[in-house]
Order: sequence, then structure tokens, then C-alpha cells
Amino acid sequence: MDLPVARTVIHRHDYHGADKVTLTYDDRFLRRKVLTTERGSQFLVDLEHTTSLNSGDWFELEDGKLIEVVPATEALLEVTGDLAKLAWHIGNRHTPCQIEPDRLLIQHDHVLHDMLTKLGATLRDVTEPFTPEGGAYGVGRTHGHSH
Repeated sequence: MDLPVARTVIHRHDYHGADKVTLTYDDRFLRRKVLTTERGSQFLVDLEHTTSLNSGDWFELEDGKLIEVVPATEALLEVTGDLAKLAWHIGNRHTPCQIEPDRLLIQHDHVLHDMLTKLGATLRDVTEPFTPEGGAYGVGRTHGHSH
């Protein structure tokens, strides 16, 4: 099969009207994969390095076409309460967290659920796009404790 290839990602481009690919948070961390757009077209992502993608990012195909990256809705845990304290504990465990003025969003994890409950958090299951904060030392994700 001869698929169009995307070797480039454009971050924060404001182009509109292109085809879209909807991906979960985990699926938005990739280097090489065949993806299918909302219009049913397939293309091969073949990036030089594993890349973290977010809303507003675009794949640029070799023929110049752009494919918009859209965060998929997914099952998440909404966290409310003493947000500063709760965010510190979530961050101390290097857990991806979407930080908003009145709540935090994290992926489901029974250990974190128990910890946050013991810390006095109010927890609620929600289904929404997940766009957590990027790493402190650059755009995208950070891993491990090598800071």
C-alpha cells in the first residue's frame, strides 16, 4: 500500500478547513504510525523523533496537505478541592494533569483516586478531551526523574 507520508509537524498553526485526525492523549505521543482521518483517508506518520502532539498541531504531508490534530474525548477524573495541594501531590507523581482555574483533570488511576480521596479531594468521572500541561523544560511531555 502506498500511503501519503507526514514527516513534519507544525505546532500552533492557524490554518482551517483541512482534514482532521482525532487522537487520545496517549495516541498523541508518536513517531511512526498509520492514521486515518475523519474523512477516511489514511497516511503514514514517519517523524524523526517521538513527538508530543496537542490541539492546534498539524501533520504536513509530503504533498503539502495539512491534517489537523484534534484531542479525542476520553474518560477522565475531575479533581476539585484544595487545588494547589492536590496539584502538588499529582505533580509529585509525574502524572499528566490538565490544570484549570476551578479543577484538575487526570487519567483514571485507582492509586491516585485513593490518595486524592484521602487528601480531601472531590472526584467525579467526566468524558472530555484531555490536554494536560506540558513539561517544565519545553513543549510536550517529560518522563522519568532525570531532572
